[in-house]
Amino acid sequence: MRPLLKPALSRTWRDTETLQFGTVHRHARVVEQAGPAFCSFLGLLDGTRERPALLAAGEQLGLGLDRTGELLDSLEKAGLLDDAVATREALARYPQPHRELLAPDLASLSLIHPEPEAAPGVLRARAAARIEVRGAGRVGVAVAAVLAAGGVGTVTVVDGGRVTHGDCSPAGLPPSEVGRLRTTAARSAVHRAAGHGLAERQRHSPGGSPAPPPSLVVLAPRDGGGAFAGGAFEARRLMRAGVPHLYVGVLEHLGVVGPLVLPGASACGDCLALTRTDEDAAWPRLLAQLAEDGPGRPRTPACDTALATAVAGLAALHVQLHLDGARPPSVDGWCEVSAADGLARRLRLRGHPDCGCLWQPLAVR
Repeated sequence: MRPLLKPALSRTWRDTETLQFGTVHRHARVVEQAGPAFCSFLGLLDGTRERPALLAAGEQLGLGLDRTGELLDSLEKAGLLDDAVATREALARYPQPHRELLAPDLASLSLIHPEPEAAPGVLRARAAARIEVRGAGRVGVAVAAVLAAGGVGTVTVVDGGRVTHGDCSPAGLPPSEVGRLRTTAARSAVHRAAGHGLAERQRHSPGGSPAPPPSLVVLAPRDGGGAFAGGAFEARRLMRAGVPHLYVGVLEHLGVVGPLVLPGASACGDCLALTRTDEDAAWPRLLAQLAEDGPGRPRTPACDTALATAVAGLAALHVQLHLDGARPPSVDGWCEVSAADGLARRLRLRGHPDCGCLWQPLAVR
């Protein structure tokens, strides 16, 4: 380990002898009696020295060998140190242009996962992940681009047809892509987001063997109705295959993120459909009319650009949380964002007793 003082943390003086690491006081760390020798020692924590060299340097500064060791332990326990070696090895998994783009992301991870080697470990897990986004509209392509930029190793977008003006947004497909195949245009967007590195790595990956199943599938149909579809056929296939999946979309003025379904461990899309049917007996009939090419579909589906971008960012964040080992709020629930008031709300979703997705198998005697 080569200790590195977290580059994401600000360092400010509360008074002439009290040094604060971090800006927001309730999350900050404060060191009192921070004298000149201590500050000089902090300057040595640049990731170029291992612990023995730092102990020797601390002794030369007059801190004493034992005091320097205690200081290093205290800084690590307080979550103020990164491991420069682990950081460099995690970034080495990405081509050079992408490494530079990931520096702020890794800095953020180092604050969420404060142990010296934790953030690089999270980034390594992202590099090994495979995400499939189904839908190349304003929401789907933006989700894919954000995930690629955030270090997800393989991001693919599945859709048919050609790009229309309604598919375009600043966070996804530019208007210059109108007329291109949606899959081709989405691949270019992912390519750009990853600093040209991700597409190069995929292009040169060995062939001849089937790709492993995705780590997670994002269901983001272009018309947004899939966010309310619940019991879609493709979602049921994902349930049987044990693949986690997330519903995302914008329908009229409402953006929806969730549920994020962990097969067998959380409420699923069918639970959502059954819950809505309990609330409105006509829901299945209405839903059928909203299906693709159904008579009830609007001629011009509403999809506010700012709302679509906000929903895509929130969805990408939930996917990252899942990949990073956390439990996003879209598990056993969903989040709504309204273009009418700009508020985000979380609604709880229980496993429906008639669904069966959470039924425990009977013990066989």
